[in-house]
Amino acid sequence: MSETTSILLEPANNMRLANLCGPMNQHLREIEKRTGVEITHLSNEFKVSGDAKVIIRVSELLKDLYASTEKETLKAESLHLSLQQMLNDKYSSEMELGAGTVNIRRGAIKGRGEHQREYLANLSKYDVTFGVGPAGTGKTYLAVAAAVQALEQEKVQRLVLVRPAVEAGEKLGFLPGDLAQKVDPYIRPIYDALYEMLGFQQVNKLIENNVIEIAPLAYMRGRSLNESFIILDEAQNTTVEQMKMFLTRFGYGSKVVVTGDITQIDLPKDKKSGLKHAVDVLKNIDAIGFTYFDSKDVVRHAMVQKIVEAFESYNKLKQ
Repeated sequence: MSETTSILLEPANNMRLANLCGPMNQHLREIEKRTGVEITHLSNEFKVSGDAKVIIRVSELLKDLYASTEKETLKAESLHLSLQQMLNDKYSSEMELGAGTVNIRRGAIKGRGEHQREYLANLSKYDVTFGVGPAGTGKTYLAVAAAVQALEQEKVQRLVLVRPAVEAGEKLGFLPGDLAQKVDPYIRPIYDALYEMLGFQQVNKLIENNVIEIAPLAYMRGRSLNESFIILDEAQNTTVEQMKMFLTRFGYGSKVVVTGDITQIDLPKDKKSGLKHAVDVLKNIDAIGFTYFDSKDVVRHAMVQKIVEAFESYNKLKQ
């Protein structure tokens, strides 16, 4: 049964209201399309019609978005992220109180939706955490955020960022430059997250002092890492042997995060993905955290979510 509720957005400010509504009310139309409600307004009085439970959440969303217009311009990307959080957020009020948030010096980073919050809770709780799912779901970004928090709080002494260089066949000797330069193209998403959270100069300083270490997976063999936060990204491109080798590298006081998308495996067809194998082998170990993301968790452009969903539907039909 459809209901209608009225909300008054104060203080009334025409520029902020235009910011909220978007050009030709595009922001309001996007909210309507994604939630199934109808939104009308006269100046700063808004009416939301639709399912009773949904209009309560949409009303709160409009209030939050209007509050944000005091300091920033509401863009399509920000609106998409806020809608994703609202639509996916099924966690209890207890989870709202902090388990789904990472606090770093540059501010708080909050999980958007159930799976991101679960992932952040697992990163805090477990020494070994797997984040498995499609591109754009925040797996790597949130892992880096948790690593930065651990470093700033002196829970670890260094960050070790690892990625299999499958495109170069794991044999990086023929590429020009030092080790960091050779693996740089494959670790760029992690660099971008670090620059955002720590700043360009600070990241470079920490790399120079070996507090942040970038390493291709092939160079992890034979090492044992204590008091380190270790992230293995793009883990779907590890072999079974490489994954076992990696998971036995961490020592006392260390945390390990393994992220990957098992739908984007670049290994030769005769090689089994180490990520898929590890999930099957380790899934019943209570001391390891697993978070499985899906297309509804995509926090990039809305079109990315549609593309991921299309591929998922196609693969199901082929199975």
